[in-house]
Amino acid sequence: MKKIIQLTSGRGPAECNFVVTNVFKKFSEACTKSDIKFDVIEREIDKDFNQLSSVIIELEGNDLNTFLIPWIGTILWIGTILWIGKSPYRKFHQRKNWFIGCFELEIPKENSINPNEIVYQTMRSSGNGGQNVNKVNSAVRATHQPSGISVVSMDSRSQHQNKKIATTRLLLKLQEFETNKLKDLVQEKWNNQTSIARGNPVKIFRGDKFN
Repeated sequence: MKKIIQLTSGRGPAECNFVVTNVFKKFSEACTKSDIKFDVIEREIDKDFNQLSSVIIELEGNDLNTFLIPWIGTILWIGTILWIGKSPYRKFHQRKNWFIGCFELEIPKENSINPNEIVYQTMRSSGNGGQNVNKVNSAVRATHQPSGISVVSMDSRSQHQNKKIATTRLLLKLQEFETNKLKDLVQEKWNNQTSIARGNPVKIFRGDKFN
């Protein structure tokens, strides 16, 4: 089973980014204890204090539902998370309750690459490269038919080598395409989540050690 989780400070101040950073550490420790594999897909860091404002994590494990939203127990993550503590940045600030959000994101459908879905087209290279460049159809265009994504390689005089390069470029382009789809999902989730709900937090941390 796989799930994608986002910890975010929403539109909160710098203190909320501090909370995201520390809650992410606690979240990672909890994953390790529960034998859940996790990989950071994307992270956003604020420029002022070098803290996480958002982090997207892919989880893989046998019982993620119980880990994230158990019927019984104290390990609960999905929802609003509260940290009660003094601001690490504003010494005399009176506020002590800081909220962040933990959301589950939809997993984009994996784009399994079938070699039969890639169409190759040869063409004449252009630019510098000697007499052979303009006389031989050495350049190769590789197109992934389902997505319409296309790349060209004219790096080599060898058509075979250009085909190999074009294939690698296409695979990287498709990988980037999938990453951008995930970013779009995150943006959509963010647009829907205009603010972090305050009240009835699913988890509460206290103090500098986030107990």
